[in-house]
Amino acid sequence: MPGRMERIEINGLELHALSVGGLETCHWLPRWRVAFDIGRCPLPVVDCRTVLFTHAHMDHLGGIAYHTATRALRKQPPPRYVVPHHCAADLARLFEVWRALDRSDMAHTLVPLGPGEEHVLENGLVARPFRSPHSAPCQGYGLWSRKEKLKPEFHGREGRELAELRRSGVKLGDLVETPEFVFTGDTRIEVLEQESVVREARVLVMECTFVDQRVSVAEARAKGHVHLDEIVERAELFQNEAILLTHFSARYRAHEIRSSLDAKLPPSLRARVTPLLGAHERARPESDSVPEDVESR
Repeated sequence: MPGRMERIEINGLELHALSVGGLETCHWLPRWRVAFDIGRCPLPVVDCRTVLFTHAHMDHLGGIAYHTATRALRKQPPPRYVVPHHCAADLARLFEVWRALDRSDMAHTLVPLGPGEEHVLENGLVARPFRSPHSAPCQGYGLWSRKEKLKPEFHGREGRELAELRRSGVKLGDLVETPEFVFTGDTRIEVLEQESVVREARVLVMECTFVDQRVSVAEARAKGHVHLDEIVERAELFQNEAILLTHFSARYRAHEIRSSLDAKLPPSLRARVTPLLGAHERARPESDSVPEDVESR
């Protein structure tokens, strides 16, 4: 069965999330009506119509068919799946197989999207993918808000005058974009250095699979993941207002993760970091029998 999502508030934004390295990952922003990845599809996220997928590893994409079919049973509108270009054709074929097996329409929309492109979400935010270096092709997503900012020469004018100017065709403002949220997906630490939006977004959700000497930095990199020591070395790069670290290995218990963060992170960074620990509070997800190399995906 899928695990239980943890509800947290980060920088005033409500987030429901579940992420254990190699087992399952799903992050859902109810107010913004968008989710990232569906490892084993926790039931609450069925209500989310739009899902942005980072890559095709099973712990991030395995629940997609269940999500589609369950929305149909509930008579909810067909879901919309934003996927990397390299996944789209194979996913379309996979859904054809599921239609035959399930004897249902499995109605949905696939939206292939890659770096350099954008997709406007129903909440008005703009989703733009970026490359996340991982053991398999992967992309993260930045969510940007767009607002018109009044030009300085019109400051202090009365509303009636501004309305008349607007009706006459005068451009009163400039479009200003703000990076509000980033979800890196599975990645190596290079994403922090290569993608400015990762450093600058107000809220950053970033994987940190390994936190201590049980897995070395070199081993973490070979698996395509981030080690806490690499974050510490680059602490000055993080300009974010709030950071959620996720995707911790199943080998760790919550108190071990907290202790590592407290001991290693500089105070200025530690104050902005929240670890996603709900699954790790419960005596190791899937029991101690989880293979230790499961994070290779």
